[in-house]
Amino acid sequence: MRVAVLTSVETGFASLCLPPIVERSGAEIALVMLADGPPASRWRRMRQILGKTRRIGLLGAINGLRMRRWYGADVAALLSIEPIETVARRLSIPFERTPGVNSDRTIELLRGADVDLGLSLGNAWISPRVFEIPRAGMLNVHHELLPEFQGAQSVVWSLHEGRRTTGYTIHRVSRGIDEGAIVDRRELPISFRSTLAETVTATYALLLRDSAVRLAEVVRDFPALVDAAQPQSGGRRFTTPTWRAFRRIRREHDRLRGPGVSSNA
Repeated sequence: MRVAVLTSVETGFASLCLPPIVERSGAEIALVMLADGPPASRWRRMRQILGKTRRIGLLGAINGLRMRRWYGADVAALLSIEPIETVARRLSIPFERTPGVNSDRTIELLRGADVDLGLSLGNAWISPRVFEIPRAGMLNVHHELLPEFQGAQSVVWSLHEGRRTTGYTIHRVSRGIDEGAIVDRRELPISFRSTLAETVTATYALLLRDSAVRLAEVVRDFPALVDAAQPQSGGRRFTTPTWRAFRRIRREHDRLRGPGVSSNA
């Protein structure tokens, strides 16, 4: 099986996935693409940001910016994640940069790679013009349980709902974000630490490590697993927490963690 990897994150989940796919899946990674160009329309991006700020409030938006580090720089440092180009070159995998996930260049490269399966690892919305190119479509890894937590950031919304567990879902890419048929999912315990920030980073790191290995196994067993993929129904959609929701997340974190140092993050 020939596989292509598409990511928008230079130092993130995709970097962790390449070695186990090479070692465990039996598939050939024909191409790795990093979509790291500027937004196609800055005005459109600005409208999206303003619209989201209206929905979650200014405090929620500011806090959301702070939380990005928990899922980005902090977890990258914890797992010693390397840039995707470095990993691809070391594994002798063809690597290309494109100006955007849905750009004409991405489409051109994907068609030229002649792959059976695409892997979307760290992207936002993907156009059918892209995900329909591989013969068997594309898979995405959502680091929360589906269909319960569509669009949700890992860990925080599970805490909001009073859960001690989180998880990840490997699903087919479809027109709706996180709405494709479920190929595999795993539930894992939340790794509680002294602060909410530490808990999120530690648990997210666990999810990334575990799902990188599991994705390689799914690629290996893809023909059998895809036939058993389950369509989603009754999903719930989430976004960045409002300040009120974040305060509840922090309270639930302290309650579920039990006695210890009070969370201040």
